Amino acid sequence: MRLATIKLSSGPACAVEMPAGGYLPVAAAAAATGSSERALLDGRLQALIEGGDAALAALARLVSAAEAGEAALAALIVAPGDADLLAPLPRPEKNVFCVGRNYAEHIAEGARAQNAVVNVTEVPVFFTKPRTAVIGEGATIPLFPHVSTHIDYEVELAVIIGKAGRDIARDDAYAHVFGYTILNDVTARDVQRRHGGQYFKGKGLDGSCPMGPVVVTKDELPDPQNTGLRLFVNGERRQDSTTAQMIFDIPALIASLSEGLTLEPGDVLATGTPSGVGYAMEPPRFLTDGDEVVCEIDGIGRLTNTVRPA
Repeated sequence: MRLATIKLSSGPACAVEMPAGGYLPVAAAAAATGSSERALLDGRLQALIEGGDAALAALARLVSAAEAGEAALAALIVAPGDADLLAPLPRPEKNVFCVGRNYAEHIAEGARAQNAVVNVTEVPVFFTKPRTAVIGEGATIPLFPHVSTHIDYEVELAVIIGKAGRDIARDDAYAHVFGYTILNDVTARDVQRRHGGQYFKGKGLDGSCPMGPVVVTKDELPDPQNTGLRLFVNGERRQDSTTAQMIFDIPALIASLSEGLTLEPGDVLATGTPSGVGYAMEPPRFLTDGDEVVCEIDGIGRLTNTVRPA
């Protein structure tokens, strides 16, 4: 299934993207059919994730009924043009987990740009982005000129955790995955350098974590380790690679991150970016007012945001 969060007059609402088009609000559909499934009636994607397989099975039955033309459900479907998409998880329960230096060509371009030796690490390099950085499809990536003039982009596949666990074995990693989404790890490169090269501040500015447009359940992306991902700025292709180029694959990332650290349903893990970032170009090309940034991942869709002063 393809799951979104849309803005209704009553507030944010988890919705299913229907195969024939449009979005079916989950809580309203559950109420209209007399469902007692609390994870559906809650109306948040977080609750649906926490509901596990039983909640997804109940939702699948609602979708089937809507596709069959059940009038009470068909009347609830929001047309694509009328749907105001938010981030699928508008405010994750925790900071967003991220991974640096996970594509060899990205490491190489960074080393050239910095005129430094940057080696592949023996273990993944983790950092986080604050919840306040998360924005959704169509939202503005804000510029803060008094803070940074070197705003950069990074398209990434993000994993959504569905089952809690600590010290997760590599072979069990996918059993803990709920699904996937697109994430743009927007980065203030000058702030990152100013703060000693550590990631958090330069990657944590408000609006620096566009995410969406939907979360696809893991059955929708059967081979997440061989999936194309691309990024465009004003229509120009800047990044173009495949997740097969990751240094640490998804099971390795989950196993490493969960060592002594509990992962919970709804946690988001961005898996790193390929080469083609702006700061490594000659000369560097950073995002400016009016730029349109489109992140694209096969099997998920396109995440589009425009850059504007805050």
